[in-house]
Amino acid sequence: MGRRGGASGGPGGLSFSGRELRDLLVAWLALGVAFTFFLERELTRIVFLQFQGLSLSAAAGTFAVSLLTVGIGFLLHELAHKVVAVRFGQVAAFKADYKMLGFAVLGGLVGFLFAAPGAVVHRGRLTAKQHGLIAVAGPVTNLALAVAFLVPFVASLISGAGGFLWEVARMGLQINLLLAGFNMLPFGPLDGRTVREWSTPIFLVVAVPSILLGLGALFVL
Repeated sequence: MGRRGGASGGPGGLSFSGRELRDLLVAWLALGVAFTFFLERELTRIVFLQFQGLSLSAAAGTFAVSLLTVGIGFLLHELAHKVVAVRFGQVAAFKADYKMLGFAVLGGLVGFLFAAPGAVVHRGRLTAKQHGLIAVAGPVTNLALAVAFLVPFVASLISGAGGFLWEVARMGLQINLLLAGFNMLPFGPLDGRTVREWSTPIFLVVAVPSILLGLGALFVL
């Protein structure tokens, strides 16, 4: 999710401040923890100091899967916004929303998950087309990642293989389709609204399949 506003740094090249790298790392880890709590319900026993029946190896595996799927999907989505913004001469940086990250972790604990970890903010003069291209870069990146995860997913289905790699492929495919579909909704600060304000035809070309695939991923995978 890209956002217009202030950012630190200078235009003309892709660079990362120490604060931005910290925000990216914290957001990546927090999302991994939030999804681990959400998917491993037994892990919530830790909060109440009840360790019976808790498999730490299963929790560690889920955390690793979350980092490689949710975390990577989120990071590359935001970096795609930044790369395109910088290409247009913008000052751009990712800024984590620590309140929303805390809410995501707490939500995962109670079985309700809504993740809005932050956004790339940028400043400078842009046309509507440039704003639209910056916005659409994130969901398109998630669609490309979904295709990348689809290959091992189909291979696992054909071979009947399971285990860690199967779970990474399945969840990577599902999460990236959900991220693309959700972010292309034309509401609020989501990317879809910016794309629609620039070009309705391009919005429809990207949003319709993204949203349909996201719904399919939610109910089928």
